Amino acid sequence: MEKAIEKTVKPSIVDTFLKGCGKGFKVGIENITPAMILGYTLVYILQVTGLMTFLGRIFAPVMGVFGLPGEAFAVLISAFFAKASGCATAATMYADGVLTLGQASMLLPACILMGTLIGHYARIVLVAGTNKKWHTLLLIIPLFDAALSLIIMRVILTVMGIT
Repeated sequence: MEKAIEKTVKPSIVDTFLKGCGKGFKVGIENITPAMILGYTLVYILQVTGLMTFLGRIFAPVMGVFGLPGEAFAVLISAFFAKASGCATAATMYADGVLTLGQASMLLPACILMGTLIGHYARIVLVAGTNKKWHTLLLIIPLFDAALSLIIMRVILTVMGIT
């Protein structure tokens, strides 16, 4: 009995690339863009309603530890929703004169380290069925990393004379 050998055709590298682009575009449109808009809209609402000034005074002591004005809390809050939203908020606050270039620069690594924390937690930690005893730790580590990055960036920028 003769077996027919089936030849499987591997997709070309171009086909694989285009398929990946399509998946990436879908993720961007369905997941990243709404989170960015939500974070950025939240900051806009805080500014328009005057809550930014009020909350800025409340957060001033904590943010002052890192050499930042109290209003800088909004960058970190918007980064919870999307890294790009936090970075965009920092850039906008720099353009508006709320943050100096050094302060905006300090915030960018923190946005990356703790950014999209809520989304990542929901999509990765909860979906993966991670042991519940580790959930708090998995939320605290990125926040700790972000705080540490603010301290390191403050030291670096101070040494460089850019604070």
